Parts: sequence; structure tokens; C-alpha cells
Amino acid sequence: MGIVKLIVNIAEIAIYVYFSFATLYILIYSIFGLFYKNRKDVKVSKHRKFAVLIPGYKEDAVIVSVAEQAVKQDYPNDKYEVIVIADSFTQSTLDKLKQLPIRLEVVEFEVSKKSKALNLCMDRIGDDYDIAMILDADNVMKPDVLTKMNMAFERGFTAVQGHRTAKNLNANFAILDAMSEEINNHIFRKGHRVLGLSSALIGSGMALDYHLFKSTMATVDSVGEDKEVELKIIRNRHKIEYIHNALIFDEKTSKSDVFVNQRRRWIAAQLDYFRSNFFDGVWQLVTKANVDYFDKVLQMIMPPRIILAGVLFLASLISLIFNFLSINSISKIFYSDYQMWSLLFGLTAFSLFISIPRKFYNKQTFIALLRIPHGFILMIISLLRIKGASKKFLHTTHDHVEDSKHN
Repeated sequence: MGIVKLIVNIAEIAIYVYFSFATLYILIYSIFGLFYKNRKDVKVSKHRKFAVLIPGYKEDAVIVSVAEQAVKQDYPNDKYEVIVIADSFTQSTLDKLKQLPIRLEVVEFEVSKKSKALNLCMDRIGDDYDIAMILDADNVMKPDVLTKMNMAFERGFTAVQGHRTAKNLNANFAILDAMSEEINNHIFRKGHRVLGLSSALIGSGMALDYHLFKSTMATVDSVGEDKEVELKIIRNRHKIEYIHNALIFDEKTSKSDVFVNQRRRWIAAQLDYFRSNFFDGVWQLVTKANVDYFDKVLQMIMPPRIILAGVLFLASLISLIFNFLSINSISKIFYSDYQMWSLLFGLTAFSLFISIPRKFYNKQTFIALLRIPHGFILMIISLLRIKGASKKFLHTTHDHVEDSKHN
């Protein structure tokens, strides 16, 4: 019994320390995120030339509408070019795209990856650009996005993340997905920038110095290209800005199978990057005081917020039941009690609460929140199925084509 108790206690303490760290991490950044302020407009010395890159794989349902919206920027027409990178589109879709004032680059691979499409496209289009603006095939920019991005580069930044927000709130899962992204915006973008650290990149709605992006992407051949680019440029001391009022509307999934596919890809990629960069992150912190890079490496081991809250809730509930029933034979084995787990759950719930925009406090959101247990189960399924997910391309289908509500 003594050996069993020792083993259980060691495992229990390790788990508690991990979840305590995760809780304190999001608590700190969620509090500081409350102090974020939108950047003031600045007078620019020049209009930098943008390559608006829109890679898409079998995105026939949305790409024409997205391309039509992308050319409607209040930015000089000769200073940006919309480039659709078409992988496995139908001929009908290609014909429609050719009628638009955009550049169409058709690509084909045995194994499709976003990184491959971007690299091949940039090899073709040359270097006559200042900034690469990356969109997903379902993204719609507000007309002032390129103007705001140009202002950020005027301030001296070489990488900028815009505010990606929900295009659709037409289903419970879409609402939960939208809330999750806004929580991440608050913690990993607003909170980090208030403390002087880099914003996290999302993979779309982001602008980078063209030559920096091209040279960095040339070293990338993964399905988690945004995180790899993020780690590499931060390691080289490039600070990533976040512009909260540069809105890019993004389709949120309403299907559980798509939800699982997305999360298993993201989780698998993050774990891979943590394993490959942790010791380098520690070395960079100790030898070069690169706190920014070390912080990004730590982010890769953070549990998804729904997993964090769900596990802490279950741990609190189970330990409370053991305490209430006075099952001493079980209680004596464990070191922690329900108060310790409840404290972490309460702090996590508080962090998430203050990170959710006020516009989500309505009846529709309350109904969607009833699906959280289902979402938690799907996230567990995603964790159990992550093997190999970071090595192959998992396509997310999009079909929401109606105009965004610009709020």
C-alpha cells in the first residue's frame, strides 16, 4: 500500500503542478488583456505593396466570393495584388476566378500542404512585394485591413496578426468555436502585447515582411506552418504585433467531425513543436534572455481551454464526492483534496469569463454552452487520435458564403 500511495502521489502532484501552471498562465494574460488598447492611426511614409496570398484546397464553394471581397480594399489598387493559389479546384471555379481582377496560380501536388502551395506560389510570383498578407480560402477582410497593416509596418514591425473573428454564428458549435477564438485573441494576443511579448500567429489574417516570410517558409514543410514560422521568426527576435481592430472574418465550424479534425491537427502540431523546441527555448532564455521565444515554446504544451476547464471541473467534482461520502480508503491514497482542485477550476473559469467579449453574453450563447460537455468529449477524442495528425494534411471544408456582419 505504501508503494502504491507513493506512485499515486507522485503522479498526482505532477498533474496538479501542470494544471496549476496552465491555470496561472492564462490567468495572468487574461487579466493583462483587459488593459489592451487599439493602436492609434499614424501617418505613413509610403504605401507598401502587398501580396494577398489565398491558398485553397478544393474550396470551390467559397473561393469566388472570397476573391471578390478581397479586391475591395480602401488601399491604392496598384499597391496590392490578390493571388489565389488553387489546388484541386474544378474547371468551372477556375474559369470564374479568371474573370476577376486577381492573379490565379494553379498548383498540384501528390500530397497537398499549405506550406507547399505558398512556397511554389512565391517562387512563381517573384519578389516585387513588401508584405505578404495570408488569408484562408474562407476569410473576408474588412476594407481597411491593409491600411491598418501598413500602419503597423510603419511603426517598425515585420510581422502582424489581425483580429480573426467569426463570420457565422449559425450553430451551437460555431458559437463555441467563435468564443474559443476570441478567448485566444484575448489571452495570446491582447494579453501578450500588453506585457510587451509577441502576439501568437493564427495562420491567416496575418501580414509579414515579404522577404522574411518567403525565406522562412522556404525552410517549412509541415501542416502546422503558422506555428513553425512563428517560432522561427521570434527566435530571431522579430516581434509580432496584434491589431485588434483589423477585422478578418473566418468561418466557424458547425460540424463535430470537422471540429475533431481541426483540433487533432492543432494539438498534434503543438506537441511536435514543443518536443523539438523546448531545450532550444531554455537555451535561448538562459544564454540570450529571449523570453519571447521561451514563452512561445511553453504555449505549445498548454492544454486547450476546454480540456483545462473540463479536467479541473471533473477533478473537483470527484474529490468532492469522495470527501462527502467519507470514503477514507480512497481519500487516504490521494494528497490533494477538492478545495485544491476547486481553486484551480475557479481561477480558470474566472480567466475565461473575463476573456469572452460582452457580445457573447446572450441567450443564444447560453444554449450553446449546454454543448460544452459534448465539446469536451470531442476534444478527448482528438487527443486520443493525434498520432500521425501532424504529418498529413487534414482538409477543413468551408461552405459559408454570405456576407459578414461587420460589427
